[in-house]
Amino acid sequence: MFIPLHDANPLRHVAFPYVTWGLIGITVAVHAAIWLAAQTTLIPNAETGATVAFGVIPSVVEGIRRMPAIYDLVPPPVTLVSYAFLHADMWHLAGNMVFLWVFGDNVEDAFGHLKFLAFYLVSAAVAGGAHVLLNPTSDLPLIGASGAIAAIVSAYLILHPRVRLWILALGRIPLPIPAWLALGAWILFQFYNVAVHQGDNVAWWAHIGGLAAGAALVLVLRRPGVRLFDTGTDLGAAA
Repeated sequence: MFIPLHDANPLRHVAFPYVTWGLIGITVAVHAAIWLAAQTTLIPNAETGATVAFGVIPSVVEGIRRMPAIYDLVPPPVTLVSYAFLHADMWHLAGNMVFLWVFGDNVEDAFGHLKFLAFYLVSAAVAGGAHVLLNPTSDLPLIGASGAIAAIVSAYLILHPRVRLWILALGRIPLPIPAWLALGAWILFQFYNVAVHQGDNVAWWAHIGGLAAGAALVLVLRRPGVRLFDTGTDLGAAA
């Protein structure tokens, strides 16, 4: 739909969004390590192996099928978090990390470092759980941070709907528009795809689960004094 470029939304409570940048660094490092391993003969089929071992396979989580011994590295419930640090390719990775970079810092600012980390991991688990619940017999692994990113989008929209964003529309047109318009359209796009694209390889229900998690958690995790539906210019008293 669009690529976020920048938001006019300064940090008010934290000096630096360490968790946001840490999550970006870890996710990029995991992708790079798997890619490098795949280029050698030491770990054959490294990308496939990592996807099967650490991705969410609904039929395995539900106990319908067992994981082959060679891939049985982590308990199925743990994959509800680990899958969010794996990506199919550079475009998949870049798309999620750009959203995390633009919007994650302000959500971290509103929550605090530790609560934002918990928010990210819990949202990923809820998103993965939604995918399992709606596709219980699927043998296809789910990977990617999109569910957690959807939670960040949802929380950001509730916190700062009137902040002005610079986006790249249609991949080439830079536009300044309010957050409610850009992110609201993005959210509607997820529901549209749930309705009409049920057979493709995108886990749309994970996105919906992430959106729901973000909307619920922002109500309880934000700092005292941080208001909902704010402009971004007055985020409340620092804590």
